[in-house]
Amino acid sequence: MTEPRSIDLHAAKLELATRAQALGFGKLGVASVEIPADEQHLLRWLEAGFHGEMHYMQRHGRMRSRPEELAPGTVRVISVRMDYWPQSARDAAQVLGDGSLGYVSRYALGRDYHKIMRRALAGLAQELSERIGPFGYRVCVDSAPVLEKALARNAGLGWIGKHTNLIAPDAGSWFFLGEILTDLPLPVDAAASAHCGTCQACIPACPTAAIVAPYRLDARRCISYLTIEHQSSIPVELRTALGNRIYGCDDCQLVCPWNKFAQAAAHPDFKVRHGLDAGRLTELFGWTAAQFDARMRGSAIYRIGYERWSRNIAVALGNAPTSQDVIRALEARRTDSSQMVREHVEWALERHYFVT
Repeated sequence: MTEPRSIDLHAAKLELATRAQALGFGKLGVASVEIPADEQHLLRWLEAGFHGEMHYMQRHGRMRSRPEELAPGTVRVISVRMDYWPQSARDAAQVLGDGSLGYVSRYALGRDYHKIMRRALAGLAQELSERIGPFGYRVCVDSAPVLEKALARNAGLGWIGKHTNLIAPDAGSWFFLGEILTDLPLPVDAAASAHCGTCQACIPACPTAAIVAPYRLDARRCISYLTIEHQSSIPVELRTALGNRIYGCDDCQLVCPWNKFAQAAAHPDFKVRHGLDAGRLTELFGWTAAQFDARMRGSAIYRIGYERWSRNIAVALGNAPTSQDVIRALEARRTDSSQMVREHVEWALERHYFVT
């Protein structure tokens, strides 16, 4: 563990906060590693099977709620947020209301945030080590098993809303989270208090009723899970509820009144790429695997691969208004090399043939 007597920890924290802002982070806070109540909440969630096919959630077990096991020597977690709201994007409600367009979650319209944030966090830690000397740390941006929302709450960045997303009183919920696990015993911040009050707008807004109770999400029903994490066929009984959402879902955030305080993304890499804010479903479904690779490389969407991307769009086309263009796009891929894609195409075509 780093020897604290030779370091002005208050000054180090102030410097971190100042540099974090310069690097594009909206806020920085520090939390201790103890989150026992959140650990119990996680274990109950796993026991209920709400994690679905995300087997890694169960595999990591308690490590997710114990940062000191992930990075031995950790005594503090430096938590940061980075705004991603793409202000120039096509209005979300307009896209959701037009069944001929594909809706992509606002966080994925630009470049992959993982690399952007990891690079900035690593630079933040490196700059501090150059000033105060070496100390132990590990940078985390989604890829490591960390209960980031609980730690961010304890670091004062916001509270966990009834939809299970973090909400900041001055920034809503359209932001990414990242962490630096460290052995520096920095002064901790006061945990954020909750301000959802009696509001439950997010619960009925969920198209698939995935928010089964306040603060309790059944991922198996969540559209973000179904279109991103779920690797097999989308359950038939949930397909119509997906509407035209082809990658992720923002409905619970779109109705949250706190998002009137959302901050526009400052980082240029979060700007819309390839017209994904309002892409026509028939055009997107016409992409070849090579075109998907070329256009989605560098995007968070790239990790789901061409097959799941096609599966998602096939479902959206099944929910789209019937037209010859839609039917032609689907029929063109009836002999797709993927059995899963073919199955979703047939489901979609049956819906349109029934109409015609």
